[in-house]
Amino acid sequence: MTSVVVECAIGTVEVDLDEDEVVDDSAAPVPAASPPAVDLPLVVAAAAHGSTVIAVVDRRPPLVVSNDGGLTWREAGAGLRPGVAVAISPDHPDLVVYATSERLHVSRDGGRFWTALTVELPEITAVAFAP
Repeated sequence: MTSVVVECAIGTVEVDLDEDEVVDDSAAPVPAASPPAVDLPLVVAAAAHGSTVIAVVDRRPPLVVSNDGGLTWREAGAGLRPGVAVAISPDHPDLVVYATSERLHVSRDGGRFWTALTVELPEITAVAFAP
């Protein structure tokens, strides 16, 4: 099972990405992590794993992706709503979760294509892969 921990208005919940369902509505809080330093304007949130860096930005499209540690960037997430958080799997860097204020979106190819989960959560503020 691949799951993420999500902080939202109802508390901290664990969501199974494979089954697209909440599996624990009393999960431990999202682990505190230092976001990577991203020298871009309008950054809302960012995550990194190895040389992959993904930043949520306050513009359209709402994501920028770097596969070389931030030297070059490409836009991603055309069609996605504005976001609040992003997480990259520590085990599979192509597996990314992007959070809007109410919904999670999953990419299994490093941010090129996205699938919205059916689970809706109110006022999402943070997301991280479950340990």
